[in-house]
Amino acid sequence: MASNIKQHLAGLASLGGTPKDQADRYRAVLDNIVKTTGEELVEGLQSFVESIVNENVSLVISRQLLTDVGTHLTKLPDDVSKQVSHYTLDKVQPRVVSFEEQVASIRQHLADIYEKEQSWREAANVLVGIPLETGQKQYSVDYKLETYLKIARLYLEDDDPVQAEAFINRASLLQAESKDEHLQIYYKVCYARVLDYRRKFIEAAQRYNELSYRSIILESERMKALKNALICTILASAGQQRSRMLATLFKDERCQQLPACGILEKMYLDRIIRRSELEEFSAMLQSHQKALTTDGSTILDRAVIEHNLLSASKLYNNITFDELGALLEIPPVKAEKIASQMITEGRMNGHIDQIDSIVNFESKEVLPSWDKQIESLCFQVNNIIEKVSQHAPEWMAQAMEEQMMH
Repeated sequence: MASNIKQHLAGLASLGGTPKDQADRYRAVLDNIVKTTGEELVEGLQSFVESIVNENVSLVISRQLLTDVGTHLTKLPDDVSKQVSHYTLDKVQPRVVSFEEQVASIRQHLADIYEKEQSWREAANVLVGIPLETGQKQYSVDYKLETYLKIARLYLEDDDPVQAEAFINRASLLQAESKDEHLQIYYKVCYARVLDYRRKFIEAAQRYNELSYRSIILESERMKALKNALICTILASAGQQRSRMLATLFKDERCQQLPACGILEKMYLDRIIRRSELEEFSAMLQSHQKALTTDGSTILDRAVIEHNLLSASKLYNNITFDELGALLEIPPVKAEKIASQMITEGRMNGHIDQIDSIVNFESKEVLPSWDKQIESLCFQVNNIIEKVSQHAPEWMAQAMEEQMMH
């Protein structure tokens, strides 16, 4: 059967007629091929592709027929479609510039098959082969943006944040030009995930939290984004940035519905957290969030140790290395090292007396902090008065001002 098809196809190239007549003759053969099954179907399609991409066939006809082949591939069983798709891409490669649109369509379909099989890297590599910037075809901004984001997502699924970040960076150059709100959300989600994988937890938490307020996203997805924001905040290194993010989440009533709200409350209120309290939270972590740090502890352990150390700095004026180690549930040497690092990085106030083996904590001055809070309160009150005066009668605004003065 395969040899008959090859002979028939070879004869078609020599027949005359208009381009439409030639295309119709090829389509008749293609229709007969797709009615077959199994190996016969595969060999028939391969012979057909080999015939139409030959330089003896007009390029106009070849493009039309290759488009038809691509359409049929989406309707065939995945195993057949995958085999024929790879064969087609190999055959077209010497003339790929002439068939960019058709090749892009086949690669998109082939990537979908690999994605269904959860072969993430293969799917990503297939899409990378589309010449979005170097080819002659002018792709739309939205098409390029969506493809780059899909590649980034696939690399993330394969636990390769380095490659994912490379394609997110390419998408960053395009996202401002796109008017598609769904693609903008897609970009923000992928970017947040890259930051998460790269252990830039505070930046990831900020972007997840922003996504949790977007009304265009389903309620379930918004809560998932909020949960991710909470997890990333807890995993982040202790310091002022994390304290601000903890305050933001603690004041968000939606966080009360999340399983980790107890850990959030303890962190916000600067309470000591024991390892025994982390079992439920640990189960919520993804595989990349369970990785080990340079000192052999997990990311979560490190974050909680730093939190407990900051909490201790507000409970004690000073503490010995042995007592600090017992409090943090780690060896005294490790406790000293972490305390030293946090003080050096400016994330905790204090100094270390290595002769007496003591950590001395330094509390910030209260009055400057109190003055700033008063200043902030007055600023907010002034803003309220201005807004009221814009929308209410003058006498009401005047009465409020007089009341505030008294």
